[in-house]
Amino acid sequence: MNHVERVWLITGASRGLGRAFARAALEAGDRVVATARRPDALDELVAAHPERAVALPLDVTDRSAVFTAVERANAAFGQLDVVVNNAGYGLLGAVEEITEAEARAQLETNVFGALWVTQAALPFLRARRSGHIVQISSTGGVGSMPTFGLYNASKWALEGFSEALAAEVAPFGIRVTIAELGGFATDWSWSSMRFAAPLPAYDGLRESLFGSARVPWDMSQQASDTSADPAVAASALVAHVRRDDGPLRLLIGDDAPEHVRMALERRRDDYRRDERFEWPG
Repeated sequence: MNHVERVWLITGASRGLGRAFARAALEAGDRVVATARRPDALDELVAAHPERAVALPLDVTDRSAVFTAVERANAAFGQLDVVVNNAGYGLLGAVEEITEAEARAQLETNVFGALWVTQAALPFLRARRSGHIVQISSTGGVGSMPTFGLYNASKWALEGFSEALAAEVAPFGIRVTIAELGGFATDWSWSSMRFAAPLPAYDGLRESLFGSARVPWDMSQQASDTSADPAVAASALVAHVRRDDGPLRLLIGDDAPEHVRMALERRRDDYRRDERFEWPG
């Protein structure tokens, strides 16, 4: 176990999982550059760790701004060790319901935002021949669910380029992790969720999935969320980063392994409909 102090760059750190990641890294004795569209939301975190935390404004969909922010992040503590692409959001809507603007915005944030940050950070990591890029995905990056198709598409795309990236940068001593998270009690499915305008044709589907055809759903029910504490995910990620090696795909959350198993079994069984496809066992 390597306990060398690291410098983290974490996007989307103002709340939820991003904030939990930043807090856990700081509590582990590391330094953190946290970014958010509104960096004042990080004032309390920075005030609690004035020597080891810096907040920067960043909209990850602005490629030029990303490169500037990553350069500032590297300058803040003289290096970057761990880059966590956490900025993202969920979009609920059947494929037919999604507008062009909604689809493009989803991919601009969840896919291209992570791509721009990765591209901006790599020269600094290659120069030191070390570093770790963490892409925050979910079990939705393995399988799919009706009404989350564009969100699933964004995470599948993230995982696709990140798997290729891992092989590309390994010779430079850079690790890549795709963190596939299960359910955690954040505002991902509440105030951070975006909703397409519903078509009545899909009311029955929403009723079967969520118990109500109404969207957006009642935000007052967030208090009843019994998902896992984000601190659990943050602790697992810090422990993974501090190990010398580990899997490309890191399952985080008690429900994550089962969700992934079911998704892969569905895919395997579909391929088996082709008699040429063989699966041992």
